[in-house]
Amino acid sequence: MLVVGELINSSIKRIGEAIERKDREFIVKVAREQQEAGADYIDANAATTSSEEDNLEWLVSVIQDEIDAPLCLDSTNPEALRRALRKHRGSALVNSVSLEKGRMENILPLVKEYDADLVALCMSDEGIPDTAARRLEMARRSAAVIQSYGISLQKVYFDPLVIPVSVNHRAGAIFLEALEKIAVELPDAGTICGLSNISHGLPAPRLINETFLVLALGKGLKGAIINPLDDFMMSLIKTGEMLTGQDHYCKSYLRAFRQGKITEQ
Repeated sequence: MLVVGELINSSIKRIGEAIERKDREFIVKVAREQQEAGADYIDANAATTSSEEDNLEWLVSVIQDEIDAPLCLDSTNPEALRRALRKHRGSALVNSVSLEKGRMENILPLVKEYDADLVALCMSDEGIPDTAARRLEMARRSAAVIQSYGISLQKVYFDPLVIPVSVNHRAGAIFLEALEKIAVELPDAGTICGLSNISHGLPAPRLINETFLVLALGKGLKGAIINPLDDFMMSLIKTGEMLTGQDHYCKSYLRAFRQGKITEQ
């Protein structure tokens, strides 16, 4: 599973403050901890800062000057993405595009130019569909547009979008159904989500998130935006991959166990 470390996000107060004061040492520490914990990409989000364009470019420079890791550029601002992609070494992950007006035509040319991977949200100007069938339709439509720009679906992760179950008691079930449909109908693409949204507003959020992860793995989830410092969550990923037939001969699980990276609680 693709793991995106979610912790460098300006909506987190201490992160936003560190970005504004250009606290290089702190940002690098947070990035390195996530990489060492097993994150494949380090999320970089400066959306709520005083200048997203300047600060996202700064994050790319600061993190990649110290750490050999690709970044997930978490922005819908074309100019911020342009500047960040120009600075980024290797292939970035752009999060995100959707069928909302202007998103595809403003961002897909950048994705193509810089050979980035892409997160595509299953939504339009009408918002997030309230059925799995409609979210599948959003994925189909998005796939057609993305391919028209010469971008392979092998570089795309569709996000069926997690809504808090506290808002709609069917939210988890609808997401899981949509996830399974997309995984079956668009097998060349991956699937991804911001997992922790499911537990918003509820007690024992860690238990909810971890249970939801296991259910999603069984429905075809290929990526998650999570806190990789949660050792048990990372253990569940390795175990879930093994139990769903994605880990040939249990090699990845056994390697992680030998390295002391599997915990039972």
